[in-house]
Amino acid sequence: MNFDSSQYKFTQAGSIGKISMIVGIVMLAVSAFGYVTDSKQFFEAYLIGYIFWLSLALGGLFFTLINHLFGSEWNIVMRRISEALMQTFPLLAVLFIPLLFGMHDLYHWTHEDVVATDKVLLAKSGYLNTSFFTIRIVIYFALWIFMSRVMYRMSLKQDTEPSEELIMSMRRLSAPFMIIFALSSTFASFDILMSLEPHWYSTIYGVYFFGGNFLAVITFTILFANFLRKKGILENIITVEHYQDLGKLLFAFLVFWGYIGFSQYFLMWYANIPEETIYYVERWEGDWKIITMLLVLGHFLLPFLAILPRMAKRNVTWLSVVALWVLVMHFFDLYWLTAPTFYAGETPFSWMIFSVLIGVGGLFLWNFWSTFTANPIVPANDRRFEASVHFKNV
Repeated sequence: MNFDSSQYKFTQAGSIGKISMIVGIVMLAVSAFGYVTDSKQFFEAYLIGYIFWLSLALGGLFFTLINHLFGSEWNIVMRRISEALMQTFPLLAVLFIPLLFGMHDLYHWTHEDVVATDKVLLAKSGYLNTSFFTIRIVIYFALWIFMSRVMYRMSLKQDTEPSEELIMSMRRLSAPFMIIFALSSTFASFDILMSLEPHWYSTIYGVYFFGGNFLAVITFTILFANFLRKKGILENIITVEHYQDLGKLLFAFLVFWGYIGFSQYFLMWYANIPEETIYYVERWEGDWKIITMLLVLGHFLLPFLAILPRMAKRNVTWLSVVALWVLVMHFFDLYWLTAPTFYAGETPFSWMIFSVLIGVGGLFLWNFWSTFTANPIVPANDRRFEASVHFKNV
């Protein structure tokens, strides 16, 4: 790995990408063996492992759009990280294909005989059907790929043709793109995750999913920036001031995630309607009670207290430990959203969940690293770059 600090560009990307790709291919091949032995469990594990990496790409797209929209200066030095994350959508679109083949094993509403005898599913059949589901998935990925490509190309154009108009164009585009993102990611969460339990619904589900995704991208940015710092890359560009702001965001969205999660639970508990409360009853039976309490304590209370002091946000090592912990908890959160549908009353961690998680993750990180190292890793010609470098917390 060789880095030219004067051009902010890798002259030799090293073996990280190749190793990630090899590990990804090997682990997906191992997962394919699981498909041969138990195809139903394979598709269930694939969905759990896949959705974690999709959440990072969605978080990267949102982080990019929101910072352009607000015209923030502090995060410009880290912008290429979120931009590289959102460039993984084409790969993730391809990796979604196995889930289309596994729809019959994952979603009850794909069983015509079941739908015919179920009044609720029959009423929803105009929306929940195989053809329309596939069309919607294609539309979601087409929108995400289009938005991420447009924003990334404009960002790269700043490296060679910097201008005020380019900055304003990215800001103007971010407004309609944000609306498209909000709608598409919300409906994608309904389709991919919430429809696993088609008799249950929540109007706040998409916001909850978004909150977790944004937490994930904040933690990833902290961890990756710290990785670069340890390699002597951008150590004087991404400073403790930037880590403190990332820590503030992490703290704020821990509260946001907890608030949305509690709001959903409290309203359903208070109304006490059986078709709503069944969702939480399933997650409070057997071993699922442990995972539920793990999320309450591990995804909210412990990290909340861990980065509450100002100095905790300015200690890069401590902040990175908390970020890694929250990222792991984010996986358990997605597992909690998904797996009870398949494993009522028990919490089996099939080896296929981890093989798919590592397999998809290996290809995801290869794609991310290849994009990140292919161009300057900071938009140095953005007129606000120096202000970002010398940003100070008040």
